[in-house]
Amino acid sequence: MSKSIPTDLYYNPSHEWIRLEGDVATVGITDHAQAELTDVVYVELPSVGRVVDAGDPSAVVESVKAASDIYAPVSGEIVEVNPEVENDPSLVNTDPYGKGWIFKMLVKNPAEVDGMLSPEAYESHIS
Repeated sequence: MSKSIPTDLYYNPSHEWIRLEGDVATVGITDHAQAELTDVVYVELPSVGRVVDAGDPSAVVESVKAASDIYAPVSGEIVEVNPEVENDPSLVNTDPYGKGWIFKMLVKNPAEVDGMLSPEAYESHIS
């Protein structure tokens, strides 16, 4: 298992991760995704209170190379956004699984998490 793929998270093929704490999921992009994007220069955060379905574009990360949609990994309501990444977008590069998280959501259907990739499956997906 690669050290750049934490084993306590769930992953999407589109390179988002979630950390589930009760019915709240913290969402960010993977180390692989930030490396592909290179230097992140801007993060457009979703609105708190917005209800999204799994797969909905929910945020945007812009790098010197490209702009990339961040998709909601599961359905639910955006309950918190990370103002630190708005002020310092490079956190997405330097700490994608920590201070570089993008938003938190109240998960509507916890069973959707079961459809996400395990760390091992995500590692296979990107290799």
